[in-house]
Amino acid sequence: QKMPPSLPATINIREPRWDQSTFQGRAKHFFMVTDPRNLLLSGATLEEARRVVEDYRAGTVQPGLTEDQLWRAKYIYDSAFHPDTGEKMILVGRMSAQVPMNMTITGCMLTFYRTTPAVLFWQWVNQSFNAIVNYTNRSGDAPITPSQLGTAYVSATTGAVVTALGLKSLTKHLPALIGRYVPFAAVAAANCINIPLMRQRELKLGIPVTDENGNRLGESTAAAQKAIFQVVVSRIGMAAPAMAIPPVIMNMLEKRAFLKRYPYLNAPLQVGLVGLCLVFATPLCCALFPQKSSMPVSSLEPEVQEQIRKKDPWLETVYFNKGL
Repeated sequence: QKMPPSLPATINIREPRWDQSTFQGRAKHFFMVTDPRNLLLSGATLEEARRVVEDYRAGTVQPGLTEDQLWRAKYIYDSAFHPDTGEKMILVGRMSAQVPMNMTITGCMLTFYRTTPAVLFWQWVNQSFNAIVNYTNRSGDAPITPSQLGTAYVSATTGAVVTALGLKSLTKHLPALIGRYVPFAAVAAANCINIPLMRQRELKLGIPVTDENGNRLGESTAAAQKAIFQVVVSRIGMAAPAMAIPPVIMNMLEKRAFLKRYPYLNAPLQVGLVGLCLVFATPLCCALFPQKSSMPVSSLEPEVQEQIRKKDPWLETVYFNKGL
């Protein structure tokens, strides 16, 4: 029996497998990145994936390794290890934990929205989870200090709770269905506060902008603003289907005899519906904008434009990593 031909050492596994200039390619990439099954992988499987990836990057191709096995190892490695530090990430902070964690928290936010203590508790849980995710997926170039983390956490939690309680008081005399959308409004408000605060260093000092080949040309605050805006839109988009569709279904079900007879099924049903929405909404909303985003040189700050013109007078477009 003939051995399969050795895999060439020229596959670029630093980039995603699929074409990131198309929505379909980005969606395929993020379905892999956010796959909740990666949370169930053993420590030995993660270490084996790390060994395959690090060996391949160093130019050593393991005998019999296929291209599919290499890409599988790359996505397992990316799901558990920090891209800049190489450290194993906190389990609940990984992108593969987004669906199970968010479906539980969001489901409970939508179920227990009627009393003030429940609103306070679940908004606090949600922002605590967001703080862990933002810390776990921090950029190595712009580390988050404990004071920045604390400020973002307190501000986002306060913003979410104030919005939730304010809207809850306004909806007392409105139809019950409208009251169910209070948690979504609070989450959207918190995202608008939390993400810019978490990335305030980028807004002050700028993020690296590069040419098409990845050559660093400088740091731009205009690029940081665009990146953070795109991430805020993606995060709100992720929450929208999971917080907009289940309330309509639950409102209909609660009027039927079934849920009146078995009221304890309310929370599990809500969590299940949210989970179904998030399985698709999370990767599809991550894919709304390319991870490697771009903007015209003419849209950058004048001093950055001047800096780039000195290096390459004909360059029209720069690229940057928008973050997640």
